[in-house]
Amino acid sequence: MESSTNQAKIVVVGSCSVDFTTYAPRLPQPGETLHGTKFATSFGGKGANQCVAAAKLGANTYMISRVGEDFWGKKYIHNLKSFGINVTHTKETKDVTTGIAQISVAANGENQIVIVPGANNYLSVTDINEAQILIQDADVLISQLETPFDTTHEAFRLCKGVRLLNAAPASTNIENLLKLCTVLCVNESEAALLVGFEVTLSNIKDTLNKLLDYGCETVIITLGSKGAAYSTQRDICVHVQCSNVVPVDTTGAGDAFVGALATFMATHKKLPFHQIIGAACDVASKSVTKEGTQSSFPDKYNPFEVVYQYIML
Repeated sequence: MESSTNQAKIVVVGSCSVDFTTYAPRLPQPGETLHGTKFATSFGGKGANQCVAAAKLGANTYMISRVGEDFWGKKYIHNLKSFGINVTHTKETKDVTTGIAQISVAANGENQIVIVPGANNYLSVTDINEAQILIQDADVLISQLETPFDTTHEAFRLCKGVRLLNAAPASTNIENLLKLCTVLCVNESEAALLVGFEVTLSNIKDTLNKLLDYGCETVIITLGSKGAAYSTQRDICVHVQCSNVVPVDTTGAGDAFVGALATFMATHKKLPFHQIIGAACDVASKSVTKEGTQSSFPDKYNPFEVVYQYIML
């Protein structure tokens, strides 16, 4: 089996945020106050989550980001270092708070999230140019939409490897990014915003075709417990199924998928793509069986012992 995680260079341009999470029997309705069952503070942000997911799977990881010059910023840099992530290009920003996310989690695993970007909004093109050599040499460069779009655009322009865009949180007016990305990864709601109609498994092929028209080489739509669907060519759509698990906390599952996807694309290039997608789904499935975000991501293991089931749609 092909395996070179210690050599795969995964570079993440993205966000660092501190998660303040409350757990309750269900999610509140507008204007409603509920009694929660637990409160937890943890490290999050889509960029850092994806970087940690890759690092825990054994990838050689680098984080290009900004935190506040505050208590949480210093704690966050220490947290990244604890996973072996290179933080040379993670900078503290004066007079700005570290980004935060307020998360509510229901007993059935559903969640609601409100983000205050803070220092994430200060990640700049200058930061990218200072890391130019690192970005150019990345096996996979990951970015999301929690930091300025022009910063990601510059990083994608420089990168000679795989450019993986997780277009989340959902946003429009990202056509310039889509033209530069090798792989676009979105969930159903994010895909719906980009294509302008509700996305279901019954119209997934039409959705993938429309997203490919933006210029991406590969489009992946994650489908939660139903796995993921992808396409690398118009009218050829593959639905990869995943194992059934009982969810405890779905927060960060998409980030676990993206971090695993980047790692496996770099370390298992010779495998069929449906196996890589299936393995990434397996990592995400394991993450939802535990509470928390980064703490729920599985450590290095071999998800390729399974032959993942797929259907041509």
